[in-house]
Amino acid sequence: MVDVTDYKCDREIAWCPGCGNFGILNAIPRALAKIGKAPHEVVIVSGIGQAPKLPHYLNVNTFNGLHGRSLPAATAIKLANHDLTVIVVGGDGDGYAEGGNHFLHALRRNIDITYLVHNNQIYGLTKGQASPTTEPEYITGTTPWGVLTEPFNPLVMAISADISFVARSFSGAGDHLVDTIAEAITQRGFSFVDILQPCVSFNHLNTHSWYRERVTPIEGHDPTDRRAAWELAHKWGDEIPIGVIYKGSRPAYDSLVPAIRDTPLVKQARFEDKLPMLNEEFMAR
Repeated sequence: MVDVTDYKCDREIAWCPGCGNFGILNAIPRALAKIGKAPHEVVIVSGIGQAPKLPHYLNVNTFNGLHGRSLPAATAIKLANHDLTVIVVGGDGDGYAEGGNHFLHALRRNIDITYLVHNNQIYGLTKGQASPTTEPEYITGTTPWGVLTEPFNPLVMAISADISFVARSFSGAGDHLVDTIAEAITQRGFSFVDILQPCVSFNHLNTHSWYRERVTPIEGHDPTDRRAAWELAHKWGDEIPIGVIYKGSRPAYDSLVPAIRDTPLVKQARFEDKLPMLNEEFMAR
């Protein structure tokens, strides 16, 4: 039986006191224990930023790579061994700016991985530059006249691509976040959760209290209704819906590849072992 303590790690945590990342760090092992996933069955992949430090603080298989490049690495891991539960964590800068192109193609493939984006609407690691989700008019070191562009809406993008699972949660929502992550992991295909997460050092607008006054659990919504999901994804301001917004019906990418559909690549015969058979077949022609 899997327990939360199986994921416990004693490494010193480098986040600021009060950082929203702590809520996500607490939620992931609880979600994994809830669905009975042991650490050796899980790989958490990350890039660069404050959020991508998260796998360092868990007893779990980890791949920590380049800024914005976590989704290609996770895709390769899943295609090589689709028996593994593959989770990707990153921030809004890592995922929606540097990794924006990879995000688009992961949506297009609907590969069977779970993508958790810590969306604090700012670059935290590099001291508070505007990110793709920073509020309009917000003043940062790189936007002294305020942000002049509209924020990127990742939920709308994900619903447009008709992926398997689209949700939003809040790092301070406790059980709601645990349940959302657990459901995302168990969903076949690409599961995307945008997690609202305050940055206490560099984002003085979207604070814990700002979110608590606005986040509202979704009720009475049919997540297979794409039009209704689209409308929910556009809600932002005095009310911010959190919960499962959309569930698509496309097959997962790895289920479509004949070479790996039934047997993971890591369990297939090595290429050298196939050489005699291939030579024999070639000589017979």
